[in-house]
Amino acid sequence: MSDIPACPLCAMENTYADGGNYICADCGHEWSMEAGADQGGQALLVRDVNGNVLNSGDTVTVIKDLKVKGSSIPLKQGTLIRNIRLVDGDDEHIEGNSDKIKGLVLKVCFLKKA
Repeated sequence: MSDIPACPLCAMENTYADGGNYICADCGHEWSMEAGADQGGQALLVRDVNGNVLNSGDTVTVIKDLKVKGSSIPLKQGTLIRNIRLVDGDDEHIEGNSDKIKGLVLKVCFLKKA
């Protein structure tokens, strides 16, 4: 049995070491070896649709038209979301504001780094 831990997100044991990180081959989640089972600090990497790492304060672009719950105005493809904020403990969502709609929570699979 190997000493590589199971993925903290999907609990699958199909993980491997790559440099200073562990990577889950099933869900693609990456976490640092120093964090181990303890996910303290900023161990989660938030990535856009192209695999670029996103940080708080970045600008992202919407890659397809999105319906927005609670608003009659859709987010059109190419809309810029400036000064994003990362959601603690969640590597699939970001918070941000567009020019017309404030207080958005968006999935990163619909965003690319500008």
